[in-house]
Amino acid sequence: MATKTANVNSRIKLDIKQQAEAILDRLGIPRSVAIDMYYRQIIAHNGIPFSLTLPITVPARDEMTTAQFNQMMDTGLQQAKDDDSFGIDEVFAELED
Repeated sequence: MATKTANVNSRIKLDIKQQAEAILDRLGIPRSVAIDMYYRQIIAHNGIPFSLTLPITVPARDEMTTAQFNQMMDTGLQQAKDDDSFGIDEVFAELED
């Protein structure tokens, strides 16, 4: 007995589609298989299979009071004194991932 299938239609930006499909091509995974895998992960996780959060942003200086700015600077200074920071190589390695 043949397995029933269904079509999924969606519209996305052309450059996103091209970039994703180039990666899928390198992996040897057809687009339909990737979509099927994504749907299966939604089922397995009972939701979206990755975190959906807004990135934390640092407010611009002109959005802060002097007290808020000074507190942020004091915190950063104390972190530097306590060696509670990341080296430049670590930061760039993280950005490249």
